Amino acid sequence: MKLSIAPRIGWSALAAGVMLAGIVPAANAAATVQKRTLGPFGYGNIKLGMTEAQARATGRIVRKAINVPTKCSTYDLKERRYSGNRAGLYISKKQGVVTISAPGRGVKTPQGIGIGATPAQVKAAYPNLKQNALYGTFATVPGNPKASYVFLMSKNMVLGVTLVLTAQDCLR
Repeated sequence: MKLSIAPRIGWSALAAGVMLAGIVPAANAAATVQKRTLGPFGYGNIKLGMTEAQARATGRIVRKAINVPTKCSTYDLKERRYSGNRAGLYISKKQGVVTISAPGRGVKTPQGIGIGATPAQVKAAYPNLKQNALYGTFATVPGNPKASYVFLMSKNMVLGVTLVLTAQDCLR
């Protein structure tokens, strides 16, 4: 199997095919697939609710100073550092990790929505989409009623997806 076919069949299918072929142990292939999924409880080994110390211990985040009023700590994932006053994670002293932003195009929700998805695809995957002043376009996460997906959208496509603990004390 050539790795050059990965973009055509997708990383999930490639990992499954490699796992079935016995080339990569099943645990490694599953970790690769899981790592590229945002939700329902986190992103890879970074989970909603984990403490700041637990999140730092993953080795996957880096402190990020932003000039936005918040009483929470802000971080970026090492694989995606944001410019300006945007952070990839917000961590509350009381609630732990409360937001995780998808770090790129290849990261999708279990329902297949990620950067580049159309508004019609989002609506089909999440028929109960809602709007409010704080989050904009959002939906309750299937399988985790305590969390929401927040979609940053243009008229034509999703520009960003963030997994948010719905009742949190960082974003108000």
